[in-house]
Amino acid sequence: MLMFGGNAVAHPNFANIIHDIALLNSLGVKLVLVHGARQQIEERVQLRGVESRFENDIRITDTQTLECVKDAAGSLRSQIEALLTMGLANSPMHGSRIRVCSGNFVIAKPMGIHNGVDFEHTGTVRRIDHEGIHKQLNDGSIVLLSPIGYSPTGEVFNLALDDVASQTALQLKADKLIVLSENGGLLDNNDQLISSCEMSTVKQLLSTTKDIHRKAVLNAIAKCGDKIERCHCIGYTDDGALLQELFTRDGGGTLIAKDHQEKLRVATIDDVGGILELIEPLEAEGTLVKRSRELLENEIDRFLVMELEGTIIACAALYAYPEDTSGEIACVVTHTDYRNKGRGERLMAELEKQALEKNLSSVFVLTTKTAHWFQEQGFTLSEQSALPQGKQHLYNLQRNSKVFIKTI
Repeated sequence: MLMFGGNAVAHPNFANIIHDIALLNSLGVKLVLVHGARQQIEERVQLRGVESRFENDIRITDTQTLECVKDAAGSLRSQIEALLTMGLANSPMHGSRIRVCSGNFVIAKPMGIHNGVDFEHTGTVRRIDHEGIHKQLNDGSIVLLSPIGYSPTGEVFNLALDDVASQTALQLKADKLIVLSENGGLLDNNDQLISSCEMSTVKQLLSTTKDIHRKAVLNAIAKCGDKIERCHCIGYTDDGALLQELFTRDGGGTLIAKDHQEKLRVATIDDVGGILELIEPLEAEGTLVKRSRELLENEIDRFLVMELEGTIIACAALYAYPEDTSGEIACVVTHTDYRNKGRGERLMAELEKQALEKNLSSVFVLTTKTAHWFQEQGFTLSEQSALPQGKQHLYNLQRNSKVFIKTI
């Protein structure tokens, strides 16, 4: 599922996005595209001298405005279909044969009257013809949906883009919902890019934002809840962002995962026993340096733990060397029953976030048996001399640990 607004279609980079969509289609990826038209509708409303009326950021669609909606949606649909049909020589889509299917897949109902306001021809999604869409996808077509819907009574309704996208994703049981935004992804309250987060973060951002375009993006993702395994938000201004997000480890935007049942938090003195139970098997086999209970109690505030139903199932620690603007990530352990589910990656991401908050510019690890895993997390092999002076004095020559460093 790919959702984008009318402003994305109007951007010069949209042609490059079409090329990436064509590539995904050639690889056998089943694609449903849902486009918006707010910008184009507003242009037509102003051109015809029709008054724009909104209530709670929802357009009130009278008969004249509905004509603008149909005009804008039809024009955009034709434009997108034309771009997907393009196959000029010396172009990225040369020789492509893409079938695009549009139709009455979105069944709508009137929004009705709310707080005394009649929204007239503004509607909401009643249901999605998911069987019809699946038939087209199985036939190799790209399905293109516009922000309008049809009722069993033969009426046309203006729909919200996020409503169409989220309901389609849910009823199709889509593997992913990818949302294009004017930013490089989701931004926090300080306008900093969020590389990954859980659904709860999206809901928090939604409760504080007032920007109408951000609301549409956040709404679409939030409505999917925990029923869509992965949601992505990427920028439509960056060439290659779609492929980078899907096919590289670090991605190119924001990855939104379902809320985890596990609780990730800073360790307390009460967690010492659980951490010891977790790390003792690895200490016994020599993978980890042995830590006494006394040492662990003194350093407990440096640890993060992942707790599931009262049991510590993973832990990791950050030791800062502020004079070298560096930090050591140590004691990264996940219980054997809970490995290969991304928990180690979540711990690493949170520790890197802590390191940035401490104004550290890099983190390093010392490892004897898990070098490949750290390389997969973006660490590169380095020399012992690259360690902070304080750590070099403590380096254990007998263990001969490899040094891996990551710039953050």
